[in-house]
Amino acid sequence: MIDHSFWRGRKVLLTGHTGFKGGWLSLWLEALGANVTGSALAPPTTPSLFVKAKIARRIRSVQGDIRDFSGLKAIIAECRPEVIIHMAAQSVVGRGYEDPLETYTSNVLGTIHVLECVRQLRRPCVVLNVTSDKCYSNQEWVWGYRETDSLGGRDPYSNSKACAELITSSYRASFFPPSSSAQQRVALASARAGNVIGGGDWTSYQLVPDLMRAFIAGVPCQIRNPSAVRPWQFVLEPLHGYLLVCERIAKDAPAFASGWNFGPADEDAKPVSWIAKELALAWGHGAIWTCDQEPRFHEAQLLKLDTSKAQRLLDWHPVLPLRDSLGWVVEWYKAFRDGKDLEVVTRSQIERYEHILQNEKSEIAVAGAAEAGSRARLATA
Repeated sequence: MIDHSFWRGRKVLLTGHTGFKGGWLSLWLEALGANVTGSALAPPTTPSLFVKAKIARRIRSVQGDIRDFSGLKAIIAECRPEVIIHMAAQSVVGRGYEDPLETYTSNVLGTIHVLECVRQLRRPCVVLNVTSDKCYSNQEWVWGYRETDSLGGRDPYSNSKACAELITSSYRASFFPPSSSAQQRVALASARAGNVIGGGDWTSYQLVPDLMRAFIAGVPCQIRNPSAVRPWQFVLEPLHGYLLVCERIAKDAPAFASGWNFGPADEDAKPVSWIAKELALAWGHGAIWTCDQEPRFHEAQLLKLDTSKAQRLLDWHPVLPLRDSLGWVVEWYKAFRDGKDLEVVTRSQIERYEHILQNEKSEIAVAGAAEAGSRARLATA
């Protein structure tokens, strides 16, 4: 469960806040009472969650490019953050094929710039670098990848995320060793999330945004690679994990300053075609999709994550089943179609998700108390 007192009044720098995941995290951090500064380029899509949910009204938004070292250093020096969550990136596999230079400079050099700013400014800070589940050397295994498995990546995007993980590991070992965190005053971790879905994503080459655009327009959607299996999860699930990691490494860097996987339950790793079918059914109104028969770029067919480390050490686990997640996705995009206030819709889903977390914690506490009482009665019998 999130520690609201940790975030209240805490200065947070979020790179990539104009993106899909960054927009959701901006609103959540603001709701937690954090003092949020976002640094990013202009929103990468039109429409965008950043604009539609009026995020610029809720946080301090600064336009900046992580490839500009001096500009980024000035932003961080002025912000004086206690927590940095680095999410700015080129985030699309297909875009990586089209423009590998942009992909590597954003994802590799950008990561170096963030960590080098932290090193040079020498201020106490918790740093979380958000990468991707695609950072692993994918062997098409039927079991999930663990944090200790080999990094790799055949395509430019995946490879760039593996590079970002290696850079994070190098900086942690060389400049921010967890065993010396009390002296260095910097704690560094990374997070690797599965395929994230949710309202407000308009990214090209992505399954759910492509389907939603087509359904809203009332036209068929062509999808590629229908048999590919991915670890689908609602956007708030990994964001919950990111927040927990930041809280824990601030208190105990030696135990928590490392890499972390956040993905769905194993049964929610589903084929692309399954997601398309379920979303079409949930949308209704005759929504249909077809398979794109044109040859496209290479993509892995099977990818899963092992999240046992996060479950064991962070007490994190997914709480929103995949079908419920798809229902929330449809709810958001229908609200967009109908011209509703999307800030209200997005905040409402954040509040509902936190309510689920709180209820689950209460149920576990009640069950634990009942079990303890039963043991006590047996002991005195």
